[in-house]
Amino acid sequence: MRRKKPEDLREWCYPFIFETKMTCDYEILTDELCCHIGVVLSQLPEEFDDIRADLEQLQPLIYNLNGSVRGKNGIFEQDIDWLKERYTHYQQASEGRVTGFVLPRGPAPVPQLHLCRCTGKKIVRMLVRLEEEGRKFDEILPRFANVLANFFFVLTVAIKDRLGTEEVPYISINY
Repeated sequence: MRRKKPEDLREWCYPFIFETKMTCDYEILTDELCCHIGVVLSQLPEEFDDIRADLEQLQPLIYNLNGSVRGKNGIFEQDIDWLKERYTHYQQASEGRVTGFVLPRGPAPVPQLHLCRCTGKKIVRMLVRLEEEGRKFDEILPRFANVLANFFFVLTVAIKDRLGTEEVPYISINY
C-alpha cells in the first residue's frame, strides 16, 4: 500500500519520505553524514583550524552530493580536486603512522570521523544500488563519495598524530 502525503505537515518529516525507490534512502544517508560532520565540528579542538575549515567547506558539498541524484548535478571536478588535495595534505602530515589495518578508536572526534567514513561507504554503496535500480546520475558522484570516505580516514590519523595518540593495529586472522 502506497502512503499519501499527510494533510498535517507535522506528520510529514521529508517530502519524499514515502517513496519506495532508494533515492530517498540516499538523501537520508547524505543528510546523516552532514549531521555527523556537525558533531565532529562541535568536538574538534580549537587549535585544529585547518581541519575545521575543511569540514566547514565540506558540509555544503555533501548537501550538493545529496541533491545531485534527484536534481541537477552539484559536484564538479574542482570539488574532487580540492578534496584530493586536502587528503594528500593530511596524509603527508602523518605519513608512516599507519601501515596496515587499525582499530577505529581514539579520543573525540576520532570515533565520530570513523562514523563519517562508514557513512561515506554507505553512500557509495547506495549509489551502486541506485544505478542498479536504473537511476541515472553523473559518474563524478561515486568518485567524490569514495574520496570522501578515504578523506575521513586520513583525518582520523592526522588528528591522532597531532594529539600524540597511538594507533592500535588490527591483525586479521582471516587473511
